[in-house]
Amino acid sequence: MKKIAVLTTILALLVLPLSVRPVLAAPGGPPHLNWGSELNADQCPQGELVINVTHKVVNDIDSAVGGGFWATDTYNRHIQVWEVAPGTFCAVVRYTGQFVTDDGPSPQGTDIDGIAAGITGTFEGGYRSTIFSGTLNPGPAYRTRGNIGAFDYGCDVENDPGDYSSCTGLFSWVGTYFTSTSGFDLEWWGWVYHSGDNGTWVNSGDGNEGDITD
Repeated sequence: MKKIAVLTTILALLVLPLSVRPVLAAPGGPPHLNWGSELNADQCPQGELVINVTHKVVNDIDSAVGGGFWATDTYNRHIQVWEVAPGTFCAVVRYTGQFVTDDGPSPQGTDIDGIAAGITGTFEGGYRSTIFSGTLNPGPAYRTRGNIGAFDYGCDVENDPGDYSSCTGLFSWVGTYFTSTSGFDLEWWGWVYHSGDNGTWVNSGDGNEGDITD
């Protein structure tokens, strides 16, 4: 849930998709999210790959459906942007990482007593943009190919009031690589969190399913 909320905080222009489709789950098994096909490069129209970078994020926080933060995240992010026509772009952004729970709400809110601190797990997923217009920054602070390093978001899961104002090091790839954009929205987004016996949680524009509990 945090991934979308923090994108909104950074960009101040993202609107979540209005259509909601059911999440696919294996019969009798944990929730499943078909994020690989949604985040395939073929989902963007053919064009020139103008941005292809990876970076690490530490000390990001994850928000629960019912409010509050439930975990601190560390992850690697892969950002790819294609110019599909002059001044028109499509982006695919993938995440793989780990989380550690805080003592508070469960992400889906089914555990009314909250979850204990220190539960660990992994997550993966990301988002695909709509086709948007923009002007590439001719001199971005970071290169447009390869690994651009690590960013410490500096978020405080214990004391953040719920608006990410505790996060002192947020990184906006859109603000870095573009001087202006128009029509940037999310065509698809979703993440799946795995924590063994503590459960699996799917958080997606296609719908939420499961939970992480103790």
